[in-house]
Parts: sequence; C-alpha cells; structure tokens
Amino acid sequence: MVDQIALYRAPTTVADSEEVANWLEPRVDATVAVRDRFLEEHRTDELPERFAEARVLSPYDRETGNTMLGTIRYEERALENPEREGGVLYDGQQVQRALNSALPADERGLETLHVAILDRAIGTWGEHDGRWHKRVNVLGQPALISVPGLYEAPAKPEAYYKEKQRHSLLSGDTPPREVLENRVEGEFLVENDPRTTDALKGYVLQAYDFLETGESFCDREGCRLFNAHYHEDLIAAQLREPEFCTEHARRYGRS
Repeated sequence: MVDQIALYRAPTTVADSEEVANWLEPRVDATVAVRDRFLEEHRTDELPERFAEARVLSPYDRETGNTMLGTIRYEERALENPEREGGVLYDGQQVQRALNSALPADERGLETLHVAILDRAIGTWGEHDGRWHKRVNVLGQPALISVPGLYEAPAKPEAYYKEKQRHSLLSGDTPPREVLENRVEGEFLVENDPRTTDALKGYVLQAYDFLETGESFCDREGCRLFNAHYHEDLIAAQLREPEFCTEHARRYGRS
C-alpha cells in the first residue's frame, strides 16, 4: 500500500505541483508532499552519463545513447540549468531506472510513491511498428510525467500539422499558440498551455492507481485514468466532466 506520495516540481514549466497535490490528496489514501525538482533533490554524479545513455538517436533505431564527452557535458549543464535543455528525446524506461537508482535506499520501497514531473521529453519503443513514441507518463517507481509529452505525445488534428508547416515555411519559426487555435478546428494543448496543471492531475493519479491496483490504465474514454492517444481524447478525459467512469468514481470521487 502506498502511504505517501512525493510529488516533485518542474520549475521550468507552467505546471503547478501544489495545485495538483491539493487536488490529489482528498482522493487517495495517502499523504501528499510536494518537493523541489527531482533532479535537484536526488542529484548523483552518475546522472549526466545515465541521461546520455538514454538519448534516442533516431525515431527508427532501437539503440540509444551517445556518451561522447561533449554529450555528457551537455547533460551536466542541463542538470545545472534546466531551462537550457530541450529538443532531446529520452528512453523513459532507462531514465526511470536511473532515477530509481538515485533515490535514497530507504525511499525505494513502494510505501512512498515518487512522481517526478519532468521538463524533458520521454518515449518508449513500439515493438509493433519499430519506432519510438513520445509519452506523457511512464508508470512505476518513480513515476515519470513529461510536461513536453503532454503537448507532443497525443496526436493533434491533421490541420494543426499542416498549419504549423505552412507558417514555418513562410516565417521560419513556430506559430504562436493563439494563431494555431484560431486557424485549426479541434481542441489541443500546446506548450505553456494554461490548462497544463489541470490536465496533469489525472496522470499523477494514474501513477498512484498503478501501484495500488497493478492496472495500468482505464479503458473507458472520458475517465481521468484513460490513456489518451489523441488530444481530443486527452481533453475529454482530463478537462471535462465527469472526471471518472463509474468504477473509478467510487474509488477516487471526492468524498
């Protein structure tokens, strides 16, 4: 049984861990404590090389890792100055193992669930199609939740990608969120979206539910425990009422 949840901040993002904790605590049978950034709280000398080893090199290459000195130096700087990190995809399971090793020995048990909200993009390898897929979360200990993944992992409407490409060809940069929202039909989240914190709440609860029940996700669309592959499904699950399917409302509905 999980007795405590340690929820870590992601200071370079708009995610508000305190708000997530306040939403979570009355719904679970555990205390929730907010801590500073995981990579500050549990920094080890091995982490730069472990992140370098977890780098995805190509969308279609299962092998990961670039441990040349320059890459390790980059990872050292990214740990020191997280606002300078970006544009790199990491194997989420390798990162999870690295962060588990960084935990103090007396906190690796499942009585304390660590949930690291990260400002890095993480992915998992798809055996079915031979390519990497960005993910919002990787369940386990610690659970990883990627804020960039919230924006990038679920598929957006096709018109979004066409408009983004058109704007980039004309101006050479990424169009502002307001431009995309005005020109593209359908709902989706983009970087620094003000709905980020609300959307993350269900993903943190998924991490708790996994350790408590051993079940990965809910298969009912519209439930906060649903694993959405499209932005419209993500918004329906995380930002629309009701919050839960009937089964999970009995377990996690506010009493």
